[in-house]
Amino acid sequence: MEIDFAKIEKVYFIGIGGIGVSAIARMMLAEGKTVRGSDTSPSMITLELEKAGAHIDIGQDVHFIDSDTDLVIYTIAIAEYDKPLLEKLQASSVPIISYPEALEIISKNKFTIAVSGTHGKTTTTAMIAHAMIEAKLDPTVIVGSMMLDVKSNFIAGKSNYFLAEACEYRRSFLHLHPTILVITNIDADHLDYYKNLVDIENAFGELAERIPVDGYLICNTADTRLASVIARCKGTVVDYMEYGDSPIDLSLPGKHNQQNAMAALSVLATLGVAEETTRGALETFAGTWRRFEYKGMLNSGALVYDDYAHHPNEIRALIAGVKEEYPGLDIVLVFQPHLYSRTKSLFSDFVDSFTGVSEALFAPIYPAREPFDPSISSHMIAEALTKKGVDARSFDSFASIASYLAETATDHDIIITVGAGDIFQVADSILDTTEH
Repeated sequence: MEIDFAKIEKVYFIGIGGIGVSAIARMMLAEGKTVRGSDTSPSMITLELEKAGAHIDIGQDVHFIDSDTDLVIYTIAIAEYDKPLLEKLQASSVPIISYPEALEIISKNKFTIAVSGTHGKTTTTAMIAHAMIEAKLDPTVIVGSMMLDVKSNFIAGKSNYFLAEACEYRRSFLHLHPTILVITNIDADHLDYYKNLVDIENAFGELAERIPVDGYLICNTADTRLASVIARCKGTVVDYMEYGDSPIDLSLPGKHNQQNAMAALSVLATLGVAEETTRGALETFAGTWRRFEYKGMLNSGALVYDDYAHHPNEIRALIAGVKEEYPGLDIVLVFQPHLYSRTKSLFSDFVDSFTGVSEALFAPIYPAREPFDPSISSHMIAEALTKKGVDARSFDSFASIASYLAETATDHDIIITVGAGDIFQVADSILDTTEH
């Protein structure tokens, strides 16, 4: 089915509150199209879309979609959580495409810079976007979080450059046509879809095969998990670790963010931008929503941060970065596991990842698209950590976590709410009750 976005006047989005889908919705609004969409509940994203002119329906129902709608764009998550809705959409007369298919339509006619990887792709995409804007390259950008300096996950550029975060879930990134592909790293994740790590590596290899002969793969060439991926690339391979000799003065802590910045330097160098220009831009990079985002200070003097880390290796990198930035503070990590399947398949790794915190507090598992699984729980992680000598405890609600923190936090603490669900609400609630 050939879809020409230029001819679309009225579009409906299923899952419009999703960070990726909402970016396409913003693009359509910027182009003057009539935008309507639905999601299961209101959120900061849907509220901001309403301010921008979108009409938002709460709930998921095909009856929300007007008969004169030109196109429906849906989140691929509904294939998991609402198959009957997807079947009804497919049976309707209105053309429908998935979010990855929408990205493909944008990508195929532009110079696409795709940023992929199990960890760090959001921050790296935002770093590249900030540097490209500072270098006057005027890109169109879709990133998987709100960029704090522009307060959006979408930037409408006028050049032919299209910078997009490339998500590996369900191989959705294979819809992109990258001239430049960044791979930050490859790790075991999304094991509810992928068979194993080899299957994940193969998906990245398929993406690398899409790079043209005159294109570029930017990665850490010493990473053994990338060996088979690099072998499938027809273009030029660039090692971003070559920029590791001189650290960049970033606002974000941690070795992992230095490596994200190295990848950004490599991309801008490939585009012909002088290194000093890129370094200067990266030093002013403000960060993104929920990536070690400073939230405020409690009356007790405790600092409060929020972070999206939801994989054991992301948690390890976060803790290492915090220790580097705040060596004298006690880390109180408030974690909400994301998905029953991820928590179960990586259970031992999760337990090991909390080494170095003063206290680990656990909220119930955020199920997202998955049905309840009684065989796994946050309490089990806390129990395993306690046996290892870590001060850990689980809670039944956000309110009980907030009450505990209100009673125990001191000026020696840095409290970090962590996870891919809605755990940030704990940070917001404890700050709402104090001066900061």
